[in-house]
Formats: sequence, structure tokens, C-alpha cells
Amino acid sequence: MNTNHIMNTYARLAISFIKGEGALLTCENGDTYLDTVSGIAVCSLGHAHPSIAKAICTQAKKLIHTSNLYNVEKQSQLANELCNLSGLDQVFFTNSGAEANEAALKIARKYANQQKITNHKVIVMDNSFHGRTLATLSATGNEKVHQDFYPLVDDYIRVAFDDIEAIKNHANNKNIVAILVEPIQGEGGVFTPKNDYLTNLRNICDQNNWLLMLDEIQTGIGRTGKWFAFQHEQIKPDVMTLAKALGNGMPIGACLTSGQANNILVPGNHGTTFGGNPLACSVGLAVIDTIKKNQYIDKIANNEIIKQLKEQLKNNSKVIKIRGKGYMVGIQLNTDCSHLVKLALKKKILINVTNGTTIRLLPPFVITKQQQAEIITKIIQLIEQV
Repeated sequence: MNTNHIMNTYARLAISFIKGEGALLTCENGDTYLDTVSGIAVCSLGHAHPSIAKAICTQAKKLIHTSNLYNVEKQSQLANELCNLSGLDQVFFTNSGAEANEAALKIARKYANQQKITNHKVIVMDNSFHGRTLATLSATGNEKVHQDFYPLVDDYIRVAFDDIEAIKNHANNKNIVAILVEPIQGEGGVFTPKNDYLTNLRNICDQNNWLLMLDEIQTGIGRTGKWFAFQHEQIKPDVMTLAKALGNGMPIGACLTSGQANNILVPGNHGTTFGGNPLACSVGLAVIDTIKKNQYIDKIANNEIIKQLKEQLKNNSKVIKIRGKGYMVGIQLNTDCSHLVKLALKKKILINVTNGTTIRLLPPFVITKQQQAEIITKIIQLIEQV
């Protein structure tokens, strides 16, 4: 394949897929691979799902785009669904997760200006990931992402993830207006916090009049066994961002608000040409409807991938920790295991390694029990090859 004119921004594997079905992808020579990456937590309903294909075809024959100069019926319908599922109040639609986080950060900045705070700060976490735009990469807690893009946006105070005391140490800082955090750190290595972490963050934000902003771009839309990861605790954020699984491959993101974060952005403050177009929102509606009809949330909540991996790898000295919730799984090894991605291709399985030492599994919700067993078997075989 001639890629001479493609900008060299990705270290791509030497394989190209031409079609997919469910949890399987087929490459140019006809070989089929079991997909545990799901387009990086995007294709939760698998590939070529008939409900998604139907939604795309039906809407494309009617109307793809009009812009946000006009009311968009599908946008209102999807906003209603998301608010009903989350308990939040308002939605701004974007084309990606980074754009959704940009909207959240603009909300925080205007919120600060409304309170006459001119040197506002947002608390963010070490080892986090929020996007590749200048504002979101600055919020990201990863030096590799920062490299070559200094000076960064100077809006952030960085603390350790899952460390409430580290945040309390900043409680007297009158410039802080918000906390931005992933309920589970995906790119960072599938790090899950203590069960009451978000509850404690909610309490701190309430006590200090800060906004609690949750980046649920990877955890949202069912991946952890709840529609949204914050629903594992009895809290509600002021701002929540979504993308990835909301469109099952169709580019769409969303920034939701609640309470004091409502109505901060007004006409002229923010916008997007493509965001929330009829095609993308039709797909979002089809994704939610399909998950509901097939009761995938219950399936994910009751799956035993993590339990079985822990049981079968409990005596493996190479495994430091197995973390995650639902269909978001991280297996941390005691050495770099990036090479396993290529070795996995030989076993006809697609995996992802993040943070160098963690095998990350993000399988589609549509995997069968047989495919789930195959994933576990092949992952254990790969670990033995380290």
C-alpha cells in the first residue's frame, strides 16, 4: 500500500482491514482477526452492525447536514436520550472527544471569569489523557504528549490520581474552579481508583464551589457495566464529556452539563460546523437503542473476563496487577510488553498495549462466550511469551 502522501503521525502496523462483522475483522488476504481493541473503545457494537448500517443509510438518504444555524430534530432526540440516561440537563455536540473536552475547559474558564477569577486553575491528574489539542494535551498528564509543544496552556494544577489528600492540599487556592478527571484512566494503563473516589471529589467540589468535570470519553456508553462510570457511585458531575462508543465509528462527541454548569455557554461563546449533524445523531440514537434492546449493560456488568484472568494468572510472576471494570481491562506486566501487539497478530487477535507495560482489552459488547474464552486463552499464551 502506498502511504507516501500520508502525514507520518502514526506508528501503524503493517496490516489493513477491508471488512468486519461483529468482533471479527478481515484483512486484504482474507485472514480473520478477533478484535479486542474495538477501534480504541469505539466500536462497542462491533463491526458492520446491521442497526448502525441501517441508521446511516436511512438518514443519508434523507439529510446529512444543515449546520447549527437551524434546529436539528435528531440532535434534540439524542440530547433527550443522553440526559435521561445520565440525569444531566444540557448537551453540546461535537465531532470528537478532544473537542468535547475543549468545550468543558471553556465552560470552566467562563465560570472563572463570572466569578472574577482572572488566573483560574483546573486540577488535573498525573498519568491522564484528555486529547491532542493544545488545551487538552496541556491537561494530559503525560510528558510524551507534551514533548515538542511547549509552552503549554498554563491553566492546570497536576496532582496524583486517586489521592484525595493531594487535592485537599489545594483547597485554600482561590484560583481553582474545577477538577477534570477520568473515572478510570484508560490511556494511562486502565487505573481504577478507590470505590469512593468520585464521591470524595464531589464533596470537595461542593465545599469549594468547584465544578466536577468527568472525562467519560472511554468509560461512557456502557463500557464499565453502567451507562456512565460515575453511576457506580451515587454522584452526579457538573460536566461530563463523551465520544468514542457514542457513534460506534461515526465521529461524534458530547459535552453534558448539570446544575451550576448549565447555561454558561451562550450564543457566540462556542460552536461547531459539523457537530450534532443529523447523520451523526441518528447513529448515536441507534447505538443507544441497540444497547437497550440487547441488554448489553447487564451483560457487561456480569461478565467474568477480569475474574477469569485473575484466577488463571494469579500465580504468574510476570503479572503485577489486573485492573478494570466491565469490558475495560488492563493487565500490567513487570516489563515492557509492547512487542506483544505484533506477536498477537500471528495468533489472529488484535490487542493494544498502553503505557508500555499494560495489555489493554476493550472488546466489543457483541463478543460471544466462545470468543471471550478465546481472548483469555490467547492473552495467557502471549504473556507466557514475554
